[in-house]
Amino acid sequence: MGKKVKKEAEPPPKDVFDPLTVESKKVATVVLMLNSPEEEILAKACEAIYRFALKGEENKATLLELGAVEPLTKLLTHEDKIVRRNATMIFGILASNNDVKKLLRELDVVNSVIARLAPEEEVVIHEFASLCLANMSVEYTSKVQIFEQGGLEPLIRLLSSPDPDVKKNSIECIYNLVQDFRCRATLQELNAIPPILDLLKSEYPIIQLLALKTLGVITNDKASRAMLRENQGVDQLIKILETKELNDLHIEALSVVANCIEDMDTMVLIQQTGGLKKLLSFAENSTIPEIQKNAARAIAKAAYDPENRKLFHELEVEKCLVSLLGSENDGTKIAASQAISAMCENSGSKEFFNNQGIPQLIQLLKSDSEEVREAAALALANLTTCNPANAKAAAEGDGIDALINTLSSKRDGAIANAATVLTNMAMQEPLRLGIQSHDVMHALLSPLHSANTIVQSKAALTVAATACDAEARTELRNAGGLEPLVELLRSKNEEVRRNASWAVMVCAGDEPMAVELCRLGALEILEEINVSVSRKNKFSEAAYNKLLNNYLSLKYSQTGYLSSSNIISDGFYDYGRINPGTKLLPLKDLCLQEPSDQRAILLINSRSSDVSPPPSTEDKSSDVGYGRSISSSSSLRRASKEKTNFHFSAGFGSPTEEKSEPTSGRNTAVSKSTTKEKGSRKGRGKKEEEKVKEEEEVAAAPKLTGEGSLEKEWFPPSDPDFCVYVYEVTKSVLPITNIKEQIEVLAKYVAEKMGGKIPKEKLQDFSWELHISELKFQLKSNVVPIGLIKKGIFYHRALLFKALADKIGVGCSLVRGEYGRAWNEVKLMSESRKGVMGALPPLEVYIVDLMFHPGSLIKLRSREADHYRFL
Repeated sequence: MGKKVKKEAEPPPKDVFDPLTVESKKVATVVLMLNSPEEEILAKACEAIYRFALKGEENKATLLELGAVEPLTKLLTHEDKIVRRNATMIFGILASNNDVKKLLRELDVVNSVIARLAPEEEVVIHEFASLCLANMSVEYTSKVQIFEQGGLEPLIRLLSSPDPDVKKNSIECIYNLVQDFRCRATLQELNAIPPILDLLKSEYPIIQLLALKTLGVITNDKASRAMLRENQGVDQLIKILETKELNDLHIEALSVVANCIEDMDTMVLIQQTGGLKKLLSFAENSTIPEIQKNAARAIAKAAYDPENRKLFHELEVEKCLVSLLGSENDGTKIAASQAISAMCENSGSKEFFNNQGIPQLIQLLKSDSEEVREAAALALANLTTCNPANAKAAAEGDGIDALINTLSSKRDGAIANAATVLTNMAMQEPLRLGIQSHDVMHALLSPLHSANTIVQSKAALTVAATACDAEARTELRNAGGLEPLVELLRSKNEEVRRNASWAVMVCAGDEPMAVELCRLGALEILEEINVSVSRKNKFSEAAYNKLLNNYLSLKYSQTGYLSSSNIISDGFYDYGRINPGTKLLPLKDLCLQEPSDQRAILLINSRSSDVSPPPSTEDKSSDVGYGRSISSSSSLRRASKEKTNFHFSAGFGSPTEEKSEPTSGRNTAVSKSTTKEKGSRKGRGKKEEEKVKEEEEVAAAPKLTGEGSLEKEWFPPSDPDFCVYVYEVTKSVLPITNIKEQIEVLAKYVAEKMGGKIPKEKLQDFSWELHISELKFQLKSNVVPIGLIKKGIFYHRALLFKALADKIGVGCSLVRGEYGRAWNEVKLMSESRKGVMGALPPLEVYIVDLMFHPGSLIKLRSREADHYRFL
């Protein structure tokens, strides 16, 4: 046999690369391998990068800097299962880095990651793909991307995965997604409640906790609460609360129960299973603040139902809530305050909190936490509404100061609630005085300027409740509170307009305030509101009338009518007719104007003054307006003797002291510095008059030049002749017992003072215009006191009659007509019905003749009346 020869191996083909084993110690080299076409190299490179990324955040940042993210995104969809798995694992780790998340959003890899959640993929891929989405879903933009690219449905499906890590990552991602309301709505459509409830049975606490947190968010929606109830979720929650071993889940479980209580059917179910008592037990016995907070929150929501309030009251929940007010946790204090607010609907609870609860709530108003102050103010607002005893208890507990300080809070709710409490307190006069003493008007300025309509409304209501006296109204005006109050009348909010109108109505309680409000445009705004059917309200109409009724000068100029209830007081002036929308200048401004060709402005003033409009130093008015003795009263005596047996003594028996004040006051039309001599001068000798005149001229000089004198409070020009008229009428007309005789005697008296009887045929010859012009020239002003006028026409006499009638309580109206006409109307019993038994006879309206036949009365609807008014 021949020797066997060994067969030589065939050499490798020349075009094949020999295998090369490389050991790399640089991550940059491995990153370069991610671009390799070889699957084995890609798999090993991804595996190495995964281990590197696991070591810490710095390594993740290094990979980002080396550009590893871009090639890795392509590997997510690689054909090789191992390469795809390893790439997905890397992104699950890298996505926790904020810079990587930002780049992933820009590269739009969310869709590729969601695709890895498909059922055919491995469990490991599910785990890290869901982990990647959970990390990315923390940011809002990524939430939107995941939702819009359909990530919610596969995540819900993975809740039933056998792998706990997949469950944990999926429920965590869902929890982040449902913070957006669109995701919550879609979650209901996808029937996600049952698989989430199944997670409550998990043996892993983190999965149970994330499931409860997710339920705590989605049960804010009514449909989700219904689904929870239908799937026996309430029973599972109650079981968790009853299991002491699960106490780490009690906080979140209570939060879900608190939401579910808002659903009536769910609340009934909780009540039937003894859940309400369990809530109270947690609130009373737990030492964990978060558990106390959520239990109190649940009690607050449950207490909005009458039956639950009754049950809680029987279980003495009030004691528990008061004790929770003393908690060191702000959240617990807030929840307890909200529960007290809800329990206030029960009258028994309200009475309990009168002695216990109100003092603690007042202390919470002084808290550094704005949220705590808001909740405490809400509780006090509910406690004091329609409960004077609680309002008094709050004031006695040093609550006024704390409430006024709360008006400067940064939270609108706290301000509105504090204003409500102050309004409730102000219903009682002693408490209102206490509020006013704490400078409440200044404190209300900021709320009145607020942009929040609720705050505006409550602040206006507080003004209406506290500005009930002149001192408080003056304080409000001085503080600058009228301007924002008037602006609130323009509000588009109905409640703000109503309460602002109410406040304006209260503030217009006296003439100075009414004048100021009109100056600020309140009357025009209210007039505009009342024209609109949709915007007007009872208070806007009442405020408009109140403004006019307390600013009679404007009312008479605008409407041409003053009723018998509109009592003319000192300071009233008749400017003449003005068109609607035209502002009436204040009396002070009119007095300081130079005389013009406009009609004289008639002034009513029975008070003496120390300050008056500046006169000319060349005063020549003493012959007309100054040093005039008391006018003759013979006509009054004659008229009286004709109608009554009452006799007057000569000079009406007026003592020297009573005459001297109004008489000397006459000189103050051009003087402001002779107060020491007023009331002491008894004669009107020529020398004394010259001396007084010289003193007046010297005193007036500084005011004209503005040198050396301090500004004093301004007073309207005095009218001593009118003072005498008032004195004489009071002594002579007032004692007459017959109303008709009073009117007739007063009418003759007025006619006598205004130039006497004027026959119709002599009316054109009655030179009253020249007389008025002379007065305006002598006074250097368009404002003429009514007592200076000795030749008066219709509207002069009618105004004087009305002014004197109001002084002695004779009811009459003042009506302005056309062509300088004005007249007074009085109501008297019909002559034909006098003495008739039975119902009260009707009253007939008469016009008082002050011109042609002074003292005669003309029936309103008659030819004579028309002649008097128009012809």
